[in-house]
This record gives sequence, structure tokens and C-alpha cells, in this order.
Amino acid sequence: MHGFTRDDFKTFEIDGLKERMQAIQERIQPKFAEIGSELVDYLSAQLGNEVYLHIAKHARRTINPPDDTWLAISDNKRGYKMHPHFQIGLFDDHLFMWLACIYELKGKAEIATSYMEHFNDIKHLPDEFVISMDHMKKDAFPIKELDIKHLERFRDVKKAEFLIGRHLQVNDARTTNGDKLLTTAKDTFKTLIPFYQLALTSINKHPIK
Repeated sequence: MHGFTRDDFKTFEIDGLKERMQAIQERIQPKFAEIGSELVDYLSAQLGNEVYLHIAKHARRTINPPDDTWLAISDNKRGYKMHPHFQIGLFDDHLFMWLACIYELKGKAEIATSYMEHFNDIKHLPDEFVISMDHMKKDAFPIKELDIKHLERFRDVKKAEFLIGRHLQVNDARTTNGDKLLTTAKDTFKTLIPFYQLALTSINKHPIK
């Protein structure tokens, strides 16, 4: 199992869409395939149903190179953006691990309501966990700063998102050592499985067509 090196993170310093995409494909995506395959098997066993690996292609980009890249794991073979999903990815200065509910999601209000009903459970996640309200931005804030207003925004604002997980810095041994990375990812996602399942239960009240 391979971890991520400083050169992997420096990929996002490369100018030009074609040049940066080539580096993403050569440096990062093989590692995504390796760790993603392990996590698909792990999550399928934990959840008791099949899940599928998706590696970001950035196919819609025509000019600006991506600032980050990721793998996603969802219970849908065709896609992940309309579904609650797990992510691992890189910006230039950190690695992220998320349970992600992003703006394309259907049943967002129902998920937000369920999360509000389980607010204290979310607040009692490990202190190292962080929250993001926008997967396009690097910013995240500590779980202890989560307020009910964040979930209200997720419920009420069409473009609002809600992501729970961990940030690991470039030089963290859990980032650079592949075995530690896999162990940390499994631990992170196992901790988040109850909230993933809660989101799926909520969506069943609002089925995705």
C-alpha cells in the first residue's frame, strides 16, 4: 500500500490543465485505485451491501486545472454526487477523508433534518474530526464548533453542503505511510457509517430516480 508523497501534493502547483491532469493520472490515480479497492471491500463488508469506487475524472474542465482530486465510494455504480458517499482526496496542503453530502444530493432536507435530530451524536465524534460546508474549498472547522445553524443552512440553502471527516497534513505519517493511511481511512469511515446509514434511511423517504 502506497502513501502520498510531497510530490503528489506538488501536483497542484503544475501549470496548465493538460499538464496537471497528466500528473494526477500518473502520480495520484494509481494510488486512489489501490486504496479505493481495499476500502470498497472493507465498506461492503461493514455495510452488508455492495459499494462502488469512482475516481474523479475532471472531465468537465476545459481551461482551469483542478485544485484538488479525489476518489469517492457510493452504493450506486453509475455515480456518487447524488448520493451520500465517502471520499478521500488531496488539496496541495492536506489530505481529506469525508462522509460527503454535496449539493447535487436529492433528499437533502430530509438528511439535514435527521442530522439535526442526532445533533448531539455528531457533536460527540472524536475531537480530530472536522466539518466542511463546501467541498470546493479547503476550509474546515473543528467538530466542537458545529452549531445547529450549520445544519439549518444545509437544509435550507440549495447549494449548501455538509461533509464530516478528517484532514491530514502533508507530512503526517498517516498520509505518507500507506498502511497507516488505510488503517486511518477504515477507522474514519467506520466511525461515520452510522451517519451514512442515517442519510440513506432519510433518502428512502425521498427516493432518487
